[in-house]
Amino acid sequence: MDCIVKTYKAETVLGFFKGMSFPVSSVAISNSLIFGSYSNALLYLTDTKFKDWKKPPQNSDIYIAGCFSGLVQVYFTAPVDLIKVRLQNQTESTKRKPKPGHLQALYKGPTHCAICVFREEGIVGLFRGSFALALRDVPTMGIYFLTYEVLCKWMTKEGEVPSAWTMLFAGGCAGTVGWGFANPMDVIKSRLQMDGMQGVQYRGVLDCIIKSIRQEGAKVLLKGLTINSLRAFPVNAVTFLSYEMLLQACR
Repeated sequence: MDCIVKTYKAETVLGFFKGMSFPVSSVAISNSLIFGSYSNALLYLTDTKFKDWKKPPQNSDIYIAGCFSGLVQVYFTAPVDLIKVRLQNQTESTKRKPKPGHLQALYKGPTHCAICVFREEGIVGLFRGSFALALRDVPTMGIYFLTYEVLCKWMTKEGEVPSAWTMLFAGGCAGTVGWGFANPMDVIKSRLQMDGMQGVQYRGVLDCIIKSIRQEGAKVLLKGLTINSLRAFPVNAVTFLSYEMLLQACR
């Protein structure tokens, strides 16, 4: 609440939408990579041609397919995520001097941010924090899809197709559980992505983890968990329902 109030006072309602143009424009591609690679990997592992609720796959196959989807989408989302994080952490305008303790605004927008990062840090700079992103997404996506499929099976009679309400609930729970596992590495990933704006502070993922815990305690790894969980339930509930409905419509 303190973050919400201070952001609104300093930057008005526009402050809540910083860095969103790139993620919004790329979210369709990102989700198609995640769900497309998951579906195809699962079909390959189960040696089937389409999803059949009457013959549910093994949990191990679901987890492996989910991990594969996390790996596939990492290197597409890494540059987009880095640009979003850097823009969201700009609390000042490029036209005025920063307040004491605030970072000088360096970027005028997403495209300018991408150009500046590439010019100053090369192509590697755009993928800063991608290893932490992979450590976050690969196991988490396995848990994400496994939670959804297990809850759907648990809440549905054998041989029947889950209802829309079941899909919504299972999808929301999958998102919340997924973020519970992802949050610690998300904190580290964001810090590595910010590294380089005002000099390099961390030598890598492990160094970032050690320094963060040493400076702020283990609770630092839970920063942002509440808001991420609150957002995750409705977003992923709708995402999974849309995914299932589109699969049925296209079959």
